[in-house]
Order: sequence, then structure tokens, then C-alpha cells
Amino acid sequence: MRAVVAPAEPSRRERRKQELRSRILAAASALFDEHGYAATRVQEICERADVAHKTFFNHFPSKRHLLRELAGQALRELLLDIESLRKHPASTAERLERFFGQVAARAEEAGPMHRELLTELIHVAHEAHLEPEQSRLLHEAFGALVRDGRSAGDISPRHSARTQTEMILGAFYALMFNWAHLDGYPLRQQALAAARFLAEALAPGKEAATP
Repeated sequence: MRAVVAPAEPSRRERRKQELRSRILAAASALFDEHGYAATRVQEICERADVAHKTFFNHFPSKRHLLRELAGQALRELLLDIESLRKHPASTAERLERFFGQVAARAEEAGPMHRELLTELIHVAHEAHLEPEQSRLLHEAFGALVRDGRSAGDISPRHSARTQTEMILGAFYALMFNWAHLDGYPLRQQALAAARFLAEALAPGKEAATP
């Protein structure tokens, strides 16, 4: 039997690099929450993180690249939320309502940076040529919800699973984009309405299955 080789421990230099990167991200996130993305300067991030300008740019070519990294983190948390929903026994309608409700509640309770973060999250998740892995993962996460529902019998087989997945994904994108760009957008109300609409649209009918 071949011996299992444990993964190598990161070097001291690599640990230091990761620690600095984490400090920069934490400082930026806090400042964006306090003042918004546009009003926060790189100098302020460096001062809050206690790093030199050169150190910042060694990790991030620009403030926009840093925001993209934060959006990637937010996307990973979103994927964990979807996976957590799948572990609890519930109908697809209940899962959709809970998911969209959670997303709306977090967005409304967040600081001023959240609109910029959501816009960037959509870019990260949608622009496959820039972030192919993360674009695929969000589609697969919603696809897993659809497969669960089809197996349980509360999602109709009359349309393809891909089409049904893209309906959910499109509703999520539309809600986030509208909230990020339209003042006074009733996000929580529209999120719950979207979840109920999707549940009705996906519900089983009497039509024959479409391959």
C-alpha cells in the first residue's frame, strides 16, 4: 500500500504573506463598510492594516482587484448557504423562500459597501472569461437545488434542469442588480415575491417531460 503523504506545511514566508493579505482585506472591508468603496483611499487601507503602499500593491494591483477578492469571498459564503439549505429537509419552495429571504436580509442590514460588493459579486459569478471556476460553481449550486427538487418530485420534469437552474440564477442576478442600482428598491418584498414565483413556475404539472 502506498504511503499517504501529508500536505507540506506552508513556509514562514508564505504564512507571513497570507497574514498580510488577510490584514489588508480586513482593513478594506471595515473601511468600505464605514465610508463606502468610492470614498475609501488606498492610503487609508494601508494605515488601517499597518502596511506600506508597496506591500498593498504587491498583493493587489488596484483597489478594484481588492474589491474583486472580497466579492469572491462573499460568493464562497453564498455557496455555503446554498449547501446548508440542501442539508435540511424542506420543499424546494421553502428552500427558495429561505434563501432569497436570507440574501435580502443581509443586504439590507449591511453597510454602504454592500451595493458595490454585490455588483462586483455578480461580475465575478457571471463573467466566466474572468473567473471561470467561480462562474461555474454558482450555476452548479443552484443546479443542485433543482436536481434535489426533481428527485423529490416538487420540481416539474417538463423543462430541462438547465433551463430551471438559469431561471433561479437569473432571478438572483436581477434582484441583486436592481437593489444595487435603484434607490428605494424594495428588496425584501421583491425577494420573497421572486421565490414564490419561482416555486410556482417550477411546480409539477401534467405535461410530458421535455428531454
